[in-house]
Amino acid sequence: MRVTLYFHKADGFGEWRILVGTNGAKKLREFRKRDIKKFKIVYKKIKELSNGQFSGDNQNRLDGTRSGVPIFEAYMEQDLGLVYQIDCVPDHDGTIERQVVRIYGIYARTQLNGVWDAMSHHLSGKGEEYTKRYRPNLYIGKMKMAKFTHLQLQVQDVVIKPPPLVFGDQEMDQLHSLLVLDKYVTFSQALLNGLIAKNDVQHVFELTPQQREIVECTTSCYVLGRSGTGKTTTMLFKMLGIQQAWQLHFEGSDIPRPRQIFVTTSHMLANNVEKCFRKFMNSLSLAGCTLDELAKLQSRHVDLGLVDSDNVSGTLPQRFSELEDHHFPLFLPFERLARMIAADMLNADHPGAKRMTKLFMYSNGQEVLGSFVSYEVFVNSYWPHFPPYLTKGRDPWLVFGEIVGTIEGSEKSLGFHDRTLDKNTYCNLPSRSNPTFSGQRHIIYAIYEAYSKLKHQRRHHDAAERTHAILNTLLGGTSFQGRQVDFLYVDEAQDCLLIDALLLRLLCSNPEGLFWAGDTAQTISPGSSFRFDDLRAFLHRIEMDQASSSHIVREQAVAHPASFQLTINHRSHGGILNCARSVIQLISHFWPHSIDSLQPEHGTVDGVKPVFFTGWDKDVVRYEQFLVTASSSHNGFGARQCILVRDENAKEELQQRLGAIGMIVTLYESKGLEFDDVLLYNFFEDSSVDLSRWRLVLAAIDDAVEGHNLRRQQAPCFERDTSRYAGVCSELKFLYVGITRACKRLWIVDNSDKAECMKLFWTSRSQIQNHIPDSGVPQLAVSSTPEEWAESGHSLFQHKRYTQAMHCFGRANMPREVRIAKAYHFQELARATIGVAVLSEQQRSFAKAADAFFTCGSEAPGREKLQYYRTAAECYIRAADDRKAADAHLNAEGYELAAKRYRKAGQLDKVVGVLKSHSEEVSRDCADELLTVCRLYYCSQDVEKRPSSLFRSIEEELEFLDTYGLDVALVVLYESHGKYVEAGELHLSEDRPLDAIRVFLKDKTNQHAVGRAADVLLECLWKHCSFGVARQELHNKIPKTLISLSHQLPLGLLSPRAREGVRMFQTAATENLDRRTLEVLAEFFKEQNESAAALWCLNHIYSPLPQIPSPTLKEVTLFLRKFYIYSQLLYTVASHKDPVGGYDIRKLFGITQLSVDQYAVQPNSFISPTPGAKSPSDDAHTNRLYTHGQITCALKERVRLHLRFQVSAETRLCHKAKVFSQCLLYAVNGFCNYAKCKQRHAPLSSLDSTQYNAQVDIYLQQMRILQLVYSAFPEMREWKSVKEEIADWIAHLYEAFFPPFLAQGSLANLNWASIQEARDGIRVMRNWIRGAIYSLDPTSTAFLTDILRLIKLSSAFGEGDALQNANCVLHCRPRVLFRPPGRYIVADMIDSIRSFTESSISVGVLGLRHIIRNDLQVNLSVLCNCIEELLSAYVITLRFKNNPGVDSLHDVVLPRSWFIRSYKLDARKDVMLLGYLLDDIEYFLEKLRSDNTEESLWLMHTNVTPVHRSLFIARICRMLCLASYNCPPYWVELKAKVSNIIAGLRPNDTTRLAPSIYQKYTEAACKDYLRVVVAYDEKHVMPNLVHLVCEETRLGTSNFATEWRIERLSYRQLDEIPARLASPLIAARSSLIVEAPLSDSDQAVPNVVATDKEESAARLIQGVFRQHRRQQKRQLRRSTLEAERSAIFAACLKHAQASAFPPGFYRLLYLGPLPHLLLALKKGISIATFVKATTKIPGLLLREGHERLQELGRQRSEISSALKQGQELLKTLSPDSQFHKNRNIGALKHAVLQVKEFLHRIPGSARGAPEELDIAYKAIVTESTSRNRSRPSALNVQALFI
Repeated sequence: MRVTLYFHKADGFGEWRILVGTNGAKKLREFRKRDIKKFKIVYKKIKELSNGQFSGDNQNRLDGTRSGVPIFEAYMEQDLGLVYQIDCVPDHDGTIERQVVRIYGIYARTQLNGVWDAMSHHLSGKGEEYTKRYRPNLYIGKMKMAKFTHLQLQVQDVVIKPPPLVFGDQEMDQLHSLLVLDKYVTFSQALLNGLIAKNDVQHVFELTPQQREIVECTTSCYVLGRSGTGKTTTMLFKMLGIQQAWQLHFEGSDIPRPRQIFVTTSHMLANNVEKCFRKFMNSLSLAGCTLDELAKLQSRHVDLGLVDSDNVSGTLPQRFSELEDHHFPLFLPFERLARMIAADMLNADHPGAKRMTKLFMYSNGQEVLGSFVSYEVFVNSYWPHFPPYLTKGRDPWLVFGEIVGTIEGSEKSLGFHDRTLDKNTYCNLPSRSNPTFSGQRHIIYAIYEAYSKLKHQRRHHDAAERTHAILNTLLGGTSFQGRQVDFLYVDEAQDCLLIDALLLRLLCSNPEGLFWAGDTAQTISPGSSFRFDDLRAFLHRIEMDQASSSHIVREQAVAHPASFQLTINHRSHGGILNCARSVIQLISHFWPHSIDSLQPEHGTVDGVKPVFFTGWDKDVVRYEQFLVTASSSHNGFGARQCILVRDENAKEELQQRLGAIGMIVTLYESKGLEFDDVLLYNFFEDSSVDLSRWRLVLAAIDDAVEGHNLRRQQAPCFERDTSRYAGVCSELKFLYVGITRACKRLWIVDNSDKAECMKLFWTSRSQIQNHIPDSGVPQLAVSSTPEEWAESGHSLFQHKRYTQAMHCFGRANMPREVRIAKAYHFQELARATIGVAVLSEQQRSFAKAADAFFTCGSEAPGREKLQYYRTAAECYIRAADDRKAADAHLNAEGYELAAKRYRKAGQLDKVVGVLKSHSEEVSRDCADELLTVCRLYYCSQDVEKRPSSLFRSIEEELEFLDTYGLDVALVVLYESHGKYVEAGELHLSEDRPLDAIRVFLKDKTNQHAVGRAADVLLECLWKHCSFGVARQELHNKIPKTLISLSHQLPLGLLSPRAREGVRMFQTAATENLDRRTLEVLAEFFKEQNESAAALWCLNHIYSPLPQIPSPTLKEVTLFLRKFYIYSQLLYTVASHKDPVGGYDIRKLFGITQLSVDQYAVQPNSFISPTPGAKSPSDDAHTNRLYTHGQITCALKERVRLHLRFQVSAETRLCHKAKVFSQCLLYAVNGFCNYAKCKQRHAPLSSLDSTQYNAQVDIYLQQMRILQLVYSAFPEMREWKSVKEEIADWIAHLYEAFFPPFLAQGSLANLNWASIQEARDGIRVMRNWIRGAIYSLDPTSTAFLTDILRLIKLSSAFGEGDALQNANCVLHCRPRVLFRPPGRYIVADMIDSIRSFTESSISVGVLGLRHIIRNDLQVNLSVLCNCIEELLSAYVITLRFKNNPGVDSLHDVVLPRSWFIRSYKLDARKDVMLLGYLLDDIEYFLEKLRSDNTEESLWLMHTNVTPVHRSLFIARICRMLCLASYNCPPYWVELKAKVSNIIAGLRPNDTTRLAPSIYQKYTEAACKDYLRVVVAYDEKHVMPNLVHLVCEETRLGTSNFATEWRIERLSYRQLDEIPARLASPLIAARSSLIVEAPLSDSDQAVPNVVATDKEESAARLIQGVFRQHRRQQKRQLRRSTLEAERSAIFAACLKHAQASAFPPGFYRLLYLGPLPHLLLALKKGISIATFVKATTKIPGLLLREGHERLQELGRQRSEISSALKQGQELLKTLSPDSQFHKNRNIGALKHAVLQVKEFLHRIPGSARGAPEELDIAYKAIVTESTSRNRSRPSALNVQALFI
């Protein structure tokens, strides 16, 4: 390796080796570029010297003393001279020294000054032997090179005492530059070729003997040295030597390239070292190049411009394991190396490692940058949150270093499970090795605990956690991924944590390939807190502890690492180094274990002492006085000068005060930099350490200081509280760094009291110059040329000191470079906000930097702009502006990155454009992925014009669309090819029915397409316009669109049902509802058994109810008939056992069946719960899901309520209608004086039988309608209000049957054929009568009227049994209704009407007598009906008694209604009390004539007026006249009595006439009674009288009946008469006599005495019924899983029974676990279907954006495949499949495993599916050790039906 670092001489050069200094090489490059003539002259002179051709013109001595080492000038032309010295350097092997020509520079002769005397004098100070060897004999001609034995010079001999300072500062500066700062390289062929190629390369320069020893060391080593001693140089040259040796001797062989890696914490240092290494390697490679190759190199040389090397895109992989040999040697900051190693740990199994390594794997990730705790984050975001009592008076810098470096990052932390020291261990650390907080460890640990808690809450991590995460994986047994390195170089090792050193050691496989370098005196990085002694001991334990580390370190003999100390400083002169060395001595004196003990640091030459300015105030003018250049032509410091301040705050303050006076740099920024002159400004004043602690320095002063009384400034006792002064140690390290930044001059400006201590300390050692105002104003600032400013600016820029670089470029008048530096400065500021500022502020900062870089890119020439655009793109990414980032990448010719970023920004059109225009520059995989995303995006969007380059052919497009389920795009494609049916069906599959309809209608000539359009349209209309949806909704949104589409249908091509269905919705949607059309459609649907459609039509007709102004009787009749149909349909749904079992009802009410026991309802439908209402399902407000029981109950309840609501509204409408009652006054008089009369005014001429039957009809229809409600709500029958309502309607029906006015008709006019559904009406009426009888309240004032009505109706319609058992008849009997001798008149009236006994007429007369004589409250019309009933019975009975034969009724003329009841045809009745009856009638007539009826007699709807009384008087007179006319002739007394009664109605005043309505009765003679009756009846439309003629009688027949047009009825037998007079009534009564009451009404149970056998049977029936009801309730309450399982089991059982499934174990499995398996499978399919429906790419694109398109495509493909598998399994395992007929248990087991696999593929899990599968798996797959075949299956069969 030794010889590889040294070059061979250039072609044509002699044996004299030429060493060219930095200045000389610079001049050569300048001449080569600008003046080729001068270059050739210089080259020729150098070549002569190398050949030993010394002549008179090239040996001119420049040292005037002639006593020292000679310095020569070689004259070339005019005033140009080459200055050189004959020197001796060790040979390659180090055994001998040889003479060389050392060229110091090429100068104009006017530049040659006294520096060469100083140089000669200084060199002579190295000793006599040195002077002899370096002073050759001068002669003209060729001189041979001399060789000497290697002279071993000790350090103290090399670093001699300087001669007296007899030279000025300028000469001393030049001497320092020539001997210290300049590097000397051999003028080799490589150097010559570099000059020819004009390449800016660096060449290997001469090392000191000690540096060469380190480079040539073959073992591991530790190199310690203060700043500027060449530690990094030795590392670089060793790496260079190893690499060059391999290239020269082994490249191309089997020996692999040595893997070398340089690691440091500084990005800048790693980049600079790599850059130097590359330049060195380039210079080595130039040696063998020909002139043609050099010309090509010159043409290929491209200046990258002003770019930050960190921002230059690298080619390194992200994982360490992916590194290959060609990547080495590597130069990496530790952070990046850790990320690469962490990337290989992502798949590790160690807990927590994966998450932590993921955090810092990618440095550009926002999560990483925001989660790392740097010192800035700690002090800004953590420190303020700690309790003040913990932080008060403590330096956060020291605390953070103690936490990260000691508690978390020390060697001891590796021994704890959580990788942190516990409190006890930390507090007991020895103070000697850890002195910083020796007395405050409890407080520091409390701060750490608060820090750790907050850090974990925020999910942050720091440097120690980062390293521990990797170490936990490696030390946990995970092998190191990738090939380890062979040589490891760690520079600035003091800035690493001790645990970082362990990680780095694990990285290297060669225990003798380690190189550690550093200086703990420069530890100013936060978190660093160890010494090199600690590092050496730690690494030694790792190497030697085989027991615990055998898996890490190889067992082999390892040479002990060598240790080196570099003590010669190659940066500063002795004056500055003496001052810096004293600071190290202070640290070593007080804190000997905080810093490594090294030999004193020395300089090569001496120089001026640092100047300490004191006594100066802060007046700006005074400061400016010594900051102005000597020439006064230029304000501010020069290019190689800087002002050093403590921190950013001090920097900003000084800039505000002085302006752009020069470069102002903070201490932390200055590390790694060097300047000629440094002004250290207010270091002590800005220190956080107070004066009392700074006085500790005074304890180190040994001698008195002139002018200062040290007693008054007594030093504190350090031993009393060593931890109190820990801050001073840290401050001294900062001070050392600040001092060593200066190469030539150091000025310290500080006027604070804290500065006095160090000033006294330095003064006592004579290491500074004290300058006070009285000494005059010094001139510090020097002027620099623009070139110098530019060079300084470039240097500072490469060191990332951008603000200082901006200043330099500004002084150099380079505005573009200023903008570039400013852009990088903005980038640094933006990075500083991460983890500190809010995200929006971070993004604004990065956007600002990005804009600046973009501007720089637009201004940059050539390819220089590319890097600015790349950096702009990176900043835009951090600013979350993907579009601008993509634009920047595109400008940077990063086409793949641009395409990816355009994709993220959503500008996929530009993605397509990039892929099309730059297909060759984008990788195939990336292009395919991006093209797939673009296809998915455009095919998922409704884009009018998409890029044409997406697909190459139609077939490719079809395949793609089908693969990814992009049905909408597929529809468009189908439409473009005229396949409308296929397109429509695809729309339907994607649940886009509106689009499907539109597509179907595009082909109106296709009947199938039109039919499908109609079917889909009707389905959608039913869905959105279901029952209960208001008509207004039909004009909104989707319904409106559907109605509009319906008008496009060619109805002629549709089936009748579809056509009428469309018309139904169209009619309902019209602005003015056409109810008549809906009625016609309802009738049509009713005829077609389309009850759902009929109900929908009727609901729109009657919601709301139509308002018919002044309806006629016919209109009301039709309305009630149709409304009954509507109500009946509602009741049918409400009373249906399983209403949702039929599709029509589900369609009608917007119910969707999702599964066997799961239903959903359409939002805003009839069943949907109103806001705030409690849902029957827990998730009803979200998904509105119902079980079968829940939906059934909900539907029935809602329909019941709707029925009740509608009927209530209809009933109120009926109450308002006048047709339900007739005005008697209008009927009698033809007018009504009451203006607000609410009764119907029907003229007498209109009162015919049709109107009579219509009146009965409307009451029966209304009762039927109400009965539907009572049947739906049985409990209502017990409500008092309902009972009163029923009684009211019965009263109205009674008057309809038995009108108060004869002209209104009678029961004889009843025609059941004219009444719709009369049978059902009679059934309801009988039920109501029975219920009313049982519900009568005897205490009511209307009781008597009600019971008389019910007696009359029950006798007419066969409900007499209820009267016998009613409570009001048997028990609760009012006393007022008892007649003497204690007889209950209600029983009398019942017996009278039933007419079963001989006394029936007599008891009726007595009961009636009690009512009339006692003035009991009773309805006048009802009372008159009772009188007529008894009187007619008397007349007919008398006729029978007079002539018992068949002709007993011959020649009688009586009302038809008197004959319709057959019980009257009985001669056995007692007629003895006829006189009583006539007396009571006479009494009653007198009462009617008087005004005394208001309290006892009343009428419905009106008060009893004189006209009403006259009407009923006339009615009774008519009865009496007919009785007188038809009684037997021998009943003379009866006739006389009647005549007297009627005559008594004449007015007492002869001048007055009786009311005309009965006047003729009072004036007629007895013989004229019939004539008068006939005369009154002439005005009536309905004939009332009938003339009976017996065909077989010998009796004579009157002729007057024929003359008076009385109807004649001939008969042969008496029993023919009732049947012929009222046959419809008799038929109805006979057919209904055996019918039971309504089954669904809860009526009162009569008190019936039953036998024991009957009671036992009743209890049995009751028990069975109750069990049935309980079972029904349990079925409704059972869960969905139970219901679905039951359905599956029922299907299995059905097939097992139907196919005669043979008994056996398979049958048990078939009926037992198989239903569980099928249920689990169906649940999985349901979830898969749902997931597939919800993973539609277009919908997800809208919801989640385009970023996840590729992932979404894969998800959809996977779920589609899984769903297909599930459906195939379901088909195979279905109960009726062929699979089960084979009864193969092994195949069944395999099927179970397939089902299990299917369920695992489904994302999420269906409720109950895992449990069901587990049951099936255990029963079918799991092998039982003792299978009991008789054991029942896991399925509880009985429970399925509970």
